[in-house]
Amino acid sequence: MDLRQMEYFLAVVDHGGVNRAAVALRVAQPSLSQAVRKLEKDLGSELFHRVGRGLVLAPAGEALIGPARMILREAEAAENAVRSVGQGRSGRIDIAALSDISTDPLSVWAAGFRAKCPEVRFRIEERDEAADLVQLVRSGACEVGFSAMPIAGEELVSEELVDQKFVLVCPPGTESFWPDPTPVESLSGVPFVMGEHGTATREYIENSLREHGVEPRIVVEVPQRGAVLPMVLSGAGAAIIPLRIALDARHRGGVVRELSPGLSRRVGMMYRRGRMTVATSDFLDYSKRSMRAWLRSIDRHTARGHSWIEGASLTALTADHRVRERNYRDSEVRPSPDR
Repeated sequence: MDLRQMEYFLAVVDHGGVNRAAVALRVAQPSLSQAVRKLEKDLGSELFHRVGRGLVLAPAGEALIGPARMILREAEAAENAVRSVGQGRSGRIDIAALSDISTDPLSVWAAGFRAKCPEVRFRIEERDEAADLVQLVRSGACEVGFSAMPIAGEELVSEELVDQKFVLVCPPGTESFWPDPTPVESLSGVPFVMGEHGTATREYIENSLREHGVEPRIVVEVPQRGAVLPMVLSGAGAAIIPLRIALDARHRGGVVRELSPGLSRRVGMMYRRGRMTVATSDFLDYSKRSMRAWLRSIDRHTARGHSWIEGASLTALTADHRVRERNYRDSEVRPSPDR
């Protein structure tokens, strides 16, 4: 086996076929196919089933994905180790995250880090159960995972990061109905829009309500969590969602209220013991700094008399303004000059 064979194998897996993988890698399709066949011969096992003109992962291929990603990361770590400190970072960061955490706060961290290191690529695997995240990190398919705490993986290193705060979001025009903060026990009988049953976040919300004597009345259940806010803003019901996501609804006229007692869960990260790629290490350091800056800004606003939600909203608006300025100045998302 060699590194190129690992790279080609993973490209076929990630892009769903030889042709798309060849285009992404800018290599000839016959060369890529030959490399995959040679890898199968070297390993003495079929990695893909040939079905018509397509490929379907065989059990041996499934088993190779995690180790192959670890091999490439170790090679990248070795290469980075001999580079001088301060050079530009590149490579790919493989992350596993609970679905809601990939939206808040992981998406903000990843976008900000790419603005600083545009040569870095991200692959984010979303799962709805913490046990699935642990398996992705343990197997090597992902280098780091973001999950609700505690993380049940004794062989993994875990670190708490931040409290993910949940708030109540109600349709526009209902401001006078909801005190701020809103007592949790007053939510009995309120129609709720919620994500798919059986996910970690929904179970947390339902269990939190039941702990305060409220049996959730779910009137709309949607498998796509991105549909929850449009449903609420159109008047289908209320929702309990992470604060940063709720701020988008607030800017569109939605009613956002803190809950009493407050609902929050501890979010942390996990990774295997031993060496970590430079890009991932830098990303984690950046994420921690970003998180601390966010919290300090909210504290400054609340010290001036604003509510916690108002402070978070003002912080988000300032951050959005900075992002617009940064994108205008530095963004690579623009047409090619020769077109």
